[in-house]
Amino acid sequence: MQDLLQIDKSFLSSMQIVDWAYTEEDIPRSLKQYDEWVKNNYHGPLKYLSDERKELRNSISSFYPEFKSALVFLFDYTSAAKANIQNKDHSFAAYTKGFDGMDYHYWIKDKLVQIQKKLGVENCKFSIDAQPVLERDLAFRSGLGWFGKNSMLINKKHGSYFLISSILLEQKLELNSNILETDHCGNCTRCIDACPTSAILDNRSIDANKCISTFTIEMFKEVEPPKGYPSKRGEIFGCDICQDICPWNSKPLLRSEMGNFANFEKTFKDVDLENISNREFKRVFKGTSLERTGRVGILKNIKYLPK
Repeated sequence: MQDLLQIDKSFLSSMQIVDWAYTEEDIPRSLKQYDEWVKNNYHGPLKYLSDERKELRNSISSFYPEFKSALVFLFDYTSAAKANIQNKDHSFAAYTKGFDGMDYHYWIKDKLVQIQKKLGVENCKFSIDAQPVLERDLAFRSGLGWFGKNSMLINKKHGSYFLISSILLEQKLELNSNILETDHCGNCTRCIDACPTSAILDNRSIDANKCISTFTIEMFKEVEPPKGYPSKRGEIFGCDICQDICPWNSKPLLRSEMGNFANFEKTFKDVDLENISNREFKRVFKGTSLERTGRVGILKNIKYLPK
């Protein structure tokens, strides 16, 4: 197996990877908090966090018995966030545009396969948000950042405009885990104060029942929106308010070059949502994040926006 340290940095950079780390820790350090969070029903309608898959999150080996170690990667979408902020258009969360407009599950899996081949790894599993793995905790225990007050993992150099994905291995590597990052939020409460629906709790977690992202992405049919939605920014799919206000994202935004994301938005604006069929909507937006919520879910969100 080729040493990851010997892989050309430009190879990882071409995949929008801004940092990576290694850990052999199997059990999440925030497991107790997670159990309490579910017990208090803060997961709300996100039943996949409380059903039979919940127990699999107790350890990676519960999901993948052969697990011995993990390579954890941060896939950056800062340029898309910068474009949203500069264009003052927050209709879609930045990550929906940040991976060539594709659903990031597909985009990132392709990159992980390339890394797997580069390393010469045969037996492994990928963790890309859909597996029963507490990925922010995995990144935390690999030393890639700390839990911000908005529950996001924050990296000292790269802020929080990234998605976390991992290659789970059946062997240990001759690599050292990073030292756990300490909290650098201090007395700052900007994210808590800025959330229009008061979804951010005082224990670095989120009440999904009040979260704009939950409402706009996970609620596929007509339901009552959380109090405070829509915000003045007009979110249709996802929400970046707590990230956009975070001081730790200031430097990454300054460093990042603004990309071109017009194609994604033009396609959406050109579609007649009222008259297009559900099947046609799926065809047009196949492979994008909008495919998950569907036409009915998007119409539900738009209904509440100011005319």
